[in-house]
Amino acid sequence: MKIFVILSRVPYPLEKGDKLRAFHQIKELSKHNDIFLFALNDAPFHPKALDELKPYCKAIKFYHFKKKDIIKNLISAFFSKLPMQVGYFYNGWIKKVMMQDIKKFAPDLIYCQLIRTAEYVREIKDIPKLIDYMDVFSKGVERRIEKVPFYLKPIFNMEYIRLLKYEHDVFDDFTYKTIISEQDRSHIPHPDKEKITVIPNGVDTDFFFPVEIEKQYDILFSGNMSYPPNVDSAVYLVDEILPLLLPTHPNLKVLISGADPSKKVLSLQSKNVIVSGWVDDIRESFAESKMLVAPMQLSIGLQNKLLQAMAMGIPVITSVLANNAIHATPDTHILVAENPKDYASHIFSLLDNPDKGKLIADNALDFVKINFSWEAMNERLETIIKVN
Repeated sequence: MKIFVILSRVPYPLEKGDKLRAFHQIKELSKHNDIFLFALNDAPFHPKALDELKPYCKAIKFYHFKKKDIIKNLISAFFSKLPMQVGYFYNGWIKKVMMQDIKKFAPDLIYCQLIRTAEYVREIKDIPKLIDYMDVFSKGVERRIEKVPFYLKPIFNMEYIRLLKYEHDVFDDFTYKTIISEQDRSHIPHPDKEKITVIPNGVDTDFFFPVEIEKQYDILFSGNMSYPPNVDSAVYLVDEILPLLLPTHPNLKVLISGADPSKKVLSLQSKNVIVSGWVDDIRESFAESKMLVAPMQLSIGLQNKLLQAMAMGIPVITSVLANNAIHATPDTHILVAENPKDYASHIFSLLDNPDKGKLIADNALDFVKINFSWEAMNERLETIIKVN
């Protein structure tokens, strides 16, 4: 089967969840299908991107758009009533190029990742199409409304309303629909949302595996550190949880690791808090830390950091919201907290009882191996497209 894949970002390097998901889906689908990759791009190209993707694609096209293009896109979206999440990535000229490539490649299936790419192919009726909602943007925006400055609330409210309508409307434009978790599916504003197939992310246990090295940090938080839910979580960890720990553990070390730390994240640095920025190998951050603490309050989708830590044998403490996406058993595979005191209590228990942390980490490793291999996740995707 020939599959035309449309992405809103070049899926390399794998520092963001959508890139990680796309890369592994392309890799697995390429075993039995011919892939044509059309990826939009609003950032400098990584020098290794083409070399990393070529083994899995019959053809690749990256389409870069400049800041002036983005500004024009957003202005057009504002007056067209498209969500900004969609308008940011939509361009009429790119669509013309894309239509020419679709005609030339003559695919058996068009695959769109995220609603960001849906506008390009909504009117195509003669080719089966699949949209991977992946995350529910409307829910993510709704959760942020209360935390943004008052002068931004009207914009966020407008975006929330537009996203609700768009997520509903595109449902009927696509033959197949997928999403990352049951929790996210429950928030899709469409009466037939149960027809959406849940396909979680996986974790590469050949890449992420336990490494025995000396621990440098007591607590790790990792992720793309310009992504608002991650920024919010890092601030929550340092401002709300850490003060409960320092009176009895004054030398405790927290590592905040990940690409593009925002000014707010950089301001968290202190003698107890290290902000590393981009690291060439994120496994080092996991291996050098005693535990991952991920107090996700605004998250949508599935947090890859949880699966990666589990695969590396690191105990995880996270929120109910984040754990709802992976369904790990609290106190067996994972520790779950709802407020700063809960987090502090769990952190103390792991610091004071390393054997407890090892037991949870061992259970978690078995859990991800059984439930979250990329091969198993993409077998579900393969089953959908074989319906054609």
